[in-house]
Amino acid sequence: MAENLDVRSQSISGRKKSVAEEPVTSVLSAGAIPIYSERELTADEECLAALGYKPEFKREFSLWTTFCVSFAVLGLLPSFASTLYYGMGYAGTPGMVWGWLIAMAFIQCVAMSMAELCSSMPTSGGLYYASAVLAPPGWGPLAAWLTGWSNWLGQVTGAPSVDYPLAEMILACASITNPTYIPQNWQVWLLTTLILLIHGCISSMPTKWIANFNSVGSTFNIIALCIVLILIPAATNRQSQGLPRFTPASVVWNDFYDGTDFPKGVSILMTFVAVIWTMSGYDAPFHLSEECANANVAAPRAIVMTSGIGGLFGWFLQLVVAYTVIDIDGALTSPLGQPWVSYLLQVLPQKVALAAASLTIIAAFSMGQGCMVAASRVTFAYARDDCFPCSWWIKRVNKHTQTPVNAVWFNTTLGILMTLLVFGGTLAAGALFSIAAVAAFVAFTIPIFIRVFFVGNRFRAGPWNLGRFSMYIGSAACAFVALMVPILMLPSLTGSDLGPSGMNWTVLVYGGPMTMIIIWWVVSAHKWFKGPKVNIEHQMLGREGNLVEGKEHDSGDSSAGSITKEDRVLDDAKAADLA
Repeated sequence: MAENLDVRSQSISGRKKSVAEEPVTSVLSAGAIPIYSERELTADEECLAALGYKPEFKREFSLWTTFCVSFAVLGLLPSFASTLYYGMGYAGTPGMVWGWLIAMAFIQCVAMSMAELCSSMPTSGGLYYASAVLAPPGWGPLAAWLTGWSNWLGQVTGAPSVDYPLAEMILACASITNPTYIPQNWQVWLLTTLILLIHGCISSMPTKWIANFNSVGSTFNIIALCIVLILIPAATNRQSQGLPRFTPASVVWNDFYDGTDFPKGVSILMTFVAVIWTMSGYDAPFHLSEECANANVAAPRAIVMTSGIGGLFGWFLQLVVAYTVIDIDGALTSPLGQPWVSYLLQVLPQKVALAAASLTIIAAFSMGQGCMVAASRVTFAYARDDCFPCSWWIKRVNKHTQTPVNAVWFNTTLGILMTLLVFGGTLAAGALFSIAAVAAFVAFTIPIFIRVFFVGNRFRAGPWNLGRFSMYIGSAACAFVALMVPILMLPSLTGSDLGPSGMNWTVLVYGGPMTMIIIWWVVSAHKWFKGPKVNIEHQMLGREGNLVEGKEHDSGDSSAGSITKEDRVLDDAKAADLA
């Protein structure tokens, strides 16, 4: 006997909200009403359901712990240590103080524009989801495809690009205490692998444990940064070397170092790579928003807090180093291979320098852990939409920890394989890790660009928004990234002086994979990839606010009208608005 459904209309008062009633910009139509029958949804989960996703994680991240993860990913002290070569080496101390200050003003524009998107679309898919929803009709899948892969390339290289210099720094300190010891590539690789495995284990723990670990790590990061900011000017031995305690301001702000063959203005712009590289972790709250309480307010606040506080403290650190550095050439070309450690040995007694380096090492460990957590959530979100060949396995959530353990170990395995490039030499390894700055900021800007120039009134702002300043701030963010992408790919040398050893391989390392991804889209992916896939059932809102709902009855019942079961279905993200 065939089953029919009896139609009845009911007022939506007191019932589940439609997408139009939530402060979100969704892949679902405004009249869709998400259905989740297992239990009553919280306000956060209702917003997530309106975006098309059922709740899968515990929401145990608060504003503070979300900020802690993103600040750990930012890792000001270890990031500064890793990028000192660029900030100091291209234009000297003026590049450090002026470059950071100017770049941070525009990076804050990018962060605020991203936070506005996060408030409207608080989902782990983050920028990828935003690009899909905001793109003009028919362009959603391609926008999501490019944003997602660019963001993923930046994210998946995050932990190995932190853990590799961390291993180098540990072995460099061992080399200082034992001058006869010279670290070998295989030793660096083994130590990097060990650190990645430890980070994989921690990232596989329950959400609350991860939140607590990152809270401790981020607190240490802040404390270590403050200690180093005080320790260097207080303990510097410049005076015992016949120098004033601090370099005169006229020298710090105006005495350029000729680290490139370009004019001084371009050299200043090239130093921005240090700022962009350091400040590329503030998107982590976006990807953790499905595990964050009060997500559409707390997550965007965490983004802006990370960028703002990180930018301010980062500039203080730049000032301290700029006013105390003795020999820029000596720091950049030291046999230790670590400009930060070489600088510390210039301006501090050896034991104090080792103490500062040790603080940096511990902070770098916390930073690598934060990168692993954030990257695993991005990988899970993309696997949920079947972006990877083995998505069915990657997107599984562990039933015991309720975290994406498979995504964690997928990233960990890739990270270990990536670090094999250390055997190809510094050039090969450095080229791989240079993806982070360009890939991240391209992914950050695609949805912002679409929001500013193509969306119009289709964007529904969340509770955290920029109001009438949204378009101006978004335009400044887009202009900044459009200028910086080609600048970040410039080599420091020109003409006959430019050879393979001095080439900036970012254009190849980032452009190569992205070219293959575009070819994949043209050949195959456009046929099956349709953007974010909703995984929650929903009903449609009928005329005058009435809800069309089915009720089973026998075929002999003469009801006034019927609909089939297929009228109450899982949309499975065919999402006509995207395609």
